[in-house]
Amino acid sequence: MNDRKAARRQRRRSRNGFIDILNGFLTLLVIGLLAGGGLLLYGASQFYGDGPAAEETVFRVESGSGLGSIAARLEEQGLITNQLIFRAGVRALEQQATVKAGDFRIPAGASMSDIVRELTQGNPIRYAVTIPEGWTAWQVIQRLDGTSDLQGEITTLPPEGSILPGSYDYVPGDTRQSVLDKMQEAMTTQLAAIWESRQPDLPIETPEEMLVLASIVERETGVATERPQVAAVFVNRLRTGMRLQSDPTIIYGITKGQAPLERGLRRSEIEAKTDYNTYQIDGLPPTPIANPGVESLKAVANPDEHEYLYFVAKGASPSEGHVFAETYAEHRENVARYRQIADEAEAEAARQALENVEAEEAGDPAAQP
Repeated sequence: MNDRKAARRQRRRSRNGFIDILNGFLTLLVIGLLAGGGLLLYGASQFYGDGPAAEETVFRVESGSGLGSIAARLEEQGLITNQLIFRAGVRALEQQATVKAGDFRIPAGASMSDIVRELTQGNPIRYAVTIPEGWTAWQVIQRLDGTSDLQGEITTLPPEGSILPGSYDYVPGDTRQSVLDKMQEAMTTQLAAIWESRQPDLPIETPEEMLVLASIVERETGVATERPQVAAVFVNRLRTGMRLQSDPTIIYGITKGQAPLERGLRRSEIEAKTDYNTYQIDGLPPTPIANPGVESLKAVANPDEHEYLYFVAKGASPSEGHVFAETYAEHRENVARYRQIADEAEAEAARQALENVEAEEAGDPAAQP
């Protein structure tokens, strides 16, 4: 009898001990859940709450930066309060692989969530180098050298005409050579495509010759709509064997594109026989005289159809454009009107003498000694 009572007491004690252990485990679990929930709530409040930045800040993400270094730099710059919470939030949102490189504007008071959204979905601040049409290689390198947030040096002047004018994006810290490579790759691509779309039977035999002629067209007119007309004049001259007689080629022969001439041409320069003086040489000069834009290349590949062989400026401003003529007699009248505006008598006399010879050799009956 006593044995049975003792056994029952033992079973009650065992059951009570198990319940005590279970209660202890459940208590710890509840405490853990409460603590974890508290941590989650705290982390969420930090991640989604207003940030500490008092003013808008530009934050740079270097190319190839990892999440850890980005988070550490955000904390160092006072844009977030805790890099561990930031990293956990980015991983929870599965955004670590989509962070972009570049400079980003972080608004005052931006939350960690806002910053993640900006670095993954926003647009970096745009940095670009713009090269105007008709600039020389030397001018392009001067601009790249003057762009302070690019790195490295360009030690060799690129070939004239190898750069396509336009606007080229970069990330601060990129090398100058990498931006130059983009410009040259763009020219290679455009030159090949435009060459394939050219008119048949043009008096130019290679893409390089098209590039040279396009550079002359680019330098001859600042009026975009005139390019096909000007290109056609030079094409007509090449077809008839007349010299191009382009002043910008003489200027390039003098300056090599490394400085503006800043004065009118002298008679002696027009009469001097150099590789770039198209008043004195037949055909095209040996290289481009500038970096032509796409529209000048297209104008040479598909020039207007007309019989003009001459053109002269309408006035002192390049924006006024040119007046065109089919015969030398018309051209002389146009030149006379221009000379009333521009006082270049000596140099103009040299031009007219050489033009007269060309017109006479081309069989123009209006030409006079």
